Amino acid sequence: MLDSLLRQYRFLEAEIQALDARMEQLGEQHQELADAVACWMTVPGVERVAAWSLVAEIGSDMTAFPSATHLASWAGLCPGNHESAGKRLSGKSRKGSPWLRRMACQSAWAAVRTKNCYLSAQFKRLAARRGSKRALIAVAHSLLVIGYHLQSKGSVYQELGGDYFDQLHAERSWLWS
Repeated sequence: MLDSLLRQYRFLEAEIQALDARMEQLGEQHQELADAVACWMTVPGVERVAAWSLVAEIGSDMTAFPSATHLASWAGLCPGNHESAGKRLSGKSRKGSPWLRRMACQSAWAAVRTKNCYLSAQFKRLAARRGSKRALIAVAHSLLVIGYHLQSKGSVYQELGGDYFDQLHAERSWLWS
């Protein structure tokens, strides 16, 4: 039985290596895909496989989306807004691309665990007020917006830092000290 499990493990390892080689081959054949993956990999929480998945779902050409909010809406990561007679009802987000949403949320979980990072600071601030699941969706939304702008401009991510919100409102930071 152990031999059978080892054979299966070796087979899966060989398949993973073959898929990695195929992704590298695609990157060499299509430079725009490789550039898009390189842009995504500069964002905290997004590693190579996640970057390839995001590029596979979104594409390398951002002209399909007029703005970053259109991309977030297509992914199903925009906040819901249902209000009637001045009363806020369910703010449930709508369904979108399930693969893109899952990968964005998975990358957001990884970004949240990064130390001294803007996205982790955003998560902590929102999770204290709204809960961890809603905060995660907000971070995934921010991650897609960041990726949209990086990919459309062809630039790399510049970290704002974990104390960005304190610097933004320095006059209010004494409340939390």
